[in-house]
Amino acid sequence: MKKTKQEKLTYEPRNFWKEATPEEQKKAMAYAIPYIEFLNKAKTERETIAYTLDILKNNKFSPIGKKGSRKVYSVFRNKTMAMAVIGSEPISKGFNMIAAHIDSPRVDLKQNPLYEDNNSALSCMRTHYYGGIKKYQWVSTPLALHGVIIKKDGSVLNICLGEKEDEPVFVIPDLLPHLAGKEQYTKKLDEAIEAGKMNLVFSGMQEPGNEEKEAIKNYALRQLHEKYGITEADFQSAELQLVPAFKARHSGFDNSFVIGYGQDDRICAYNALMALINNLPDKPKRTMVVYFSDKEEVGSQGNTGAQSIFIQDFISDLLAHNNEDNSSANLRKTFINSQILSADVTAAIDPNYPNVHEKQNAVIFNYGIGISKFTGRGGKYSCNDANAEFIAKVIRIFNQAGVFWQSGELGKVDEGGGGTIAYFLSNLGAEVLDCGVGLMGMHSLYELCSKADLYSTYLGYKAFLQAD
Repeated sequence: MKKTKQEKLTYEPRNFWKEATPEEQKKAMAYAIPYIEFLNKAKTERETIAYTLDILKNNKFSPIGKKGSRKVYSVFRNKTMAMAVIGSEPISKGFNMIAAHIDSPRVDLKQNPLYEDNNSALSCMRTHYYGGIKKYQWVSTPLALHGVIIKKDGSVLNICLGEKEDEPVFVIPDLLPHLAGKEQYTKKLDEAIEAGKMNLVFSGMQEPGNEEKEAIKNYALRQLHEKYGITEADFQSAELQLVPAFKARHSGFDNSFVIGYGQDDRICAYNALMALINNLPDKPKRTMVVYFSDKEEVGSQGNTGAQSIFIQDFISDLLAHNNEDNSSANLRKTFINSQILSADVTAAIDPNYPNVHEKQNAVIFNYGIGISKFTGRGGKYSCNDANAEFIAKVIRIFNQAGVFWQSGELGKVDEGGGGTIAYFLSNLGAEVLDCGVGLMGMHSLYELCSKADLYSTYLGYKAFLQAD
């Protein structure tokens, strides 16, 4: 009996830096450069949409409905969008989709944010955090203000303050350690920084000799009106977000990492976009779709979240654009015939906290794109448990393309958990698998990724989009 080599009987993920060719390694390092530029330009959902639109237009994509166009897109509410390259097969036979979300944890300004604090003689802004943050990470750190203000006349004022070197940044001050004994040190970590005390220091000047009530706040309002033409009432129709003011950068002594804000989940969104536009056939066999959703960090609700009708509406419009039946029955069949990668990040093993993972079922840096059969919590609650047949197909696609891949769960069973948009999409009948990049420091102000995994994920998404 012929002896079988042991390595063919066991599953061992491959280390990119150990096994990739020198040419592949150079490509991985180069690929990270424009990615870092993207992270620094797109720190909010609206900014990501604007960045993506520029890329699509430069690559001859058209708004859906333009006659004869095979490369189309649709934007909804400036916070969610989908784009597609129409294939030679009828769309109703199924499409290949990569679906990522473009919102990230942050701190928002309230609708009535500005007030004058009598104790400190400063004007401050009240905030409300968005998504799953560790509140202590957001104090005593430089913050930039991004967003939009819709004025009374309907005009749109885009705000981006604190990103340039000559612009002021903002801060939510922390309590000095000398006086924190009772106020903070005796409390649990998640209680030491109270949400109601995460108030932004906004301004401190007032007009000389002005004795009016709330002179500091009113001076700030006059300055806002002079510079932006807004009044305090305009905050009611504003979406203003505080994000880290520092830049994404290369990281590590060997330059093999990227560190930056918002990589959950804009790292997967960027990879999906690049996979769609780079070196793909003008007319693939199956239609290729990329979907960017909003509100994932707070449950995917609302008309821009993955639970909305937008993506169904887009596919319906895509069928009509391709002169196919877009009845509700055919739309359902189209989703049933389709295959989707839920492109979201997962947790890589942190060398300081390996105990929260089971190493045999965890993602680690430099071993490629991470496949997660399921996410959710506890007994797989609120998850999409991908079908084995579809997992086998995705692995086959990756292997045939030489993609470095690994599999893993989000921590030990009952250690915690988290969800993605996968189960909302699978509810439509499609085959769906979670597949993305492993991060360290997820949901922090400075998330860390491996350039090897960044590049491997791009290659994996590209291979998947082109697959039959």
